[in-house]
Amino acid sequence: MELKLYVDRLSQPSRAILIFCKANGIEFEEVKIDLAKHQHHSPEFAEVNPMKQVPAIAHGDFKLFESHAILIYLASAFPGVADHWYPADVHKRAKIHSVLDWHHSNLRVVQVIIVKCERIAVGYIFNSAIAIERGLPLNLQAAAKEEKLLSESLAKIESYWLQGDGPFLLGNEKPSIVDLSLVCEVMQPEAADESEHERILSPHKRILKWIEDTKNATTPYFDEIHSIMPLAREKIKELKVQASKP
Repeated sequence: MELKLYVDRLSQPSRAILIFCKANGIEFEEVKIDLAKHQHHSPEFAEVNPMKQVPAIAHGDFKLFESHAILIYLASAFPGVADHWYPADVHKRAKIHSVLDWHHSNLRVVQVIIVKCERIAVGYIFNSAIAIERGLPLNLQAAAKEEKLLSESLAKIESYWLQGDGPFLLGNEKPSIVDLSLVCEVMQPEAADESEHERILSPHKRILKWIEDTKNATTPYFDEIHSIMPLAREKIKELKVQASKP
């Protein structure tokens, strides 16, 4: 069956799924859903994911959305995926699910605000620049709060999830799907300028080492998929210049 990945590489969970497939030799067709052009709201994409969010997949007639569910499915459905990505051991799987659940309620979504009567998940990058592109006011106060919450989540990863003998989450010797899911989230400050990126990540030495270890474990695909980040950085710089104009 043909596997189609409906993704935007600016989307953190989209990048995690792309890296996973490439690292495990899973053949797929990448279908770009350009969020900036609102392609995720098209009727065609709604047939794949009625929630109108990326990523989503179609594996033959089977359709699935939500990145954690997709990673679990891919690790389970395709032969040849090494056990360390999603172990058969039920206790190890339970630990993986606990990290994934923590991710969605902490690192992934740290605040929900009401904008024009619409509930939208927001983060540091959104409030510090991207809001302008969507015709919303720049909210530096919210951005500062998001940065604080992001730093708290990074500290929690260091103090809890990265404890153990191994270099990966849960003390594992090899990466699992949680490493890809969380590391792509942590990489999002790469879209900020260098000073912001340095301020946010430099205090977290174990995070920086974990990023490097995950990158090395998935080379060359990690760098390939994240090569879009410098382009995003330039775009955000343009948006901030616009915001500074009267």
